[in-house]
Amino acid sequence: MQEFIDFLGRHPMLSAAWVGLLVAFLFVTIKSAFSKVKSVPAQQAVQMINKEDAVVVDVRGEEEFRKGHIANAKHLPLAEIKNNQLSGLENHKSAPIIVVCNAGVSSVQAAQMLVSAGFEKVFSLQGGMTDWKAANLLVVRKKR
Repeated sequence: MQEFIDFLGRHPMLSAAWVGLLVAFLFVTIKSAFSKVKSVPAQQAVQMINKEDAVVVDVRGEEEFRKGHIANAKHLPLAEIKNNQLSGLENHKSAPIIVVCNAGVSSVQAAQMLVSAGFEKVFSLQGGMTDWKAANLLVVRKKR
């Protein structure tokens, strides 16, 4: 125990960084545990699409969506979700919704907004389109 106290005294910056990282880790872990939005890996998303008729919502920009998206995905940019323009999704309030972005970061934000708007089963695709493509799953391109 004495060595630990000596280390803290000799390395205050390193100790502060360690405590900061620990607090950040605990915050993220607790926040995700209590969040209504769960992340699903690509394989589980495929099962949800096939067995539960999950609706895929792609929140990327128009150009990215055109380059490749999940089959039958609805394109609803993040800006439209922020502005509460959810006309294409109103019929799917109780259906499972899988939100997709490039890397799985902005989809969590969009999914939380959908939950706030009254959608019941909202999920975020873990790793986004990057993981979807890495798993060699079907990607379709929109014709110009």
